[in-house]
Amino acid sequence: MPLNKLHVPQNLPVATCHQINDLLHDSLVETCAVNPKDYFCIVARYGQGDMILHPTYLGIRDVAATIIIDITLLAGRTDEQKEALYVDVRKRLDAIGFPPGNSIIYLTENGPVDWSFSEQGSVKKVLGF
Repeated sequence: MPLNKLHVPQNLPVATCHQINDLLHDSLVETCAVNPKDYFCIVARYGQGDMILHPTYLGIRDVAATIIIDITLLAGRTDEQKEALYVDVRKRLDAIGFPPGNSIIYLTENGPVDWSFSEQGSVKKVLGF
């Protein structure tokens, strides 16, 4: 159950944002066994000067063109799956012409009780976990 949040520069085309989310979703399905129907994304745009990033910390990046990929998902993936996700997403970014060095990816994990999609309550309750 991931929720992807893409923090992108204001001038990044909508089509590119959709392309990034599609490749992110495909990578999550392939590397982390995410259900293909779990497809949710929020795009948050930032203006020039609204993102404060170190240009060389753990890699060199163009701060004005950097995206942050924030993934919230159910806990349970191994470190190997997470590392595979990071590598795969960056390969896919490169394949669409987006510089992989201009991406920062982070995961936040939680449990089924932390999600609710209906008036029936949490996913934990609805699915009987």
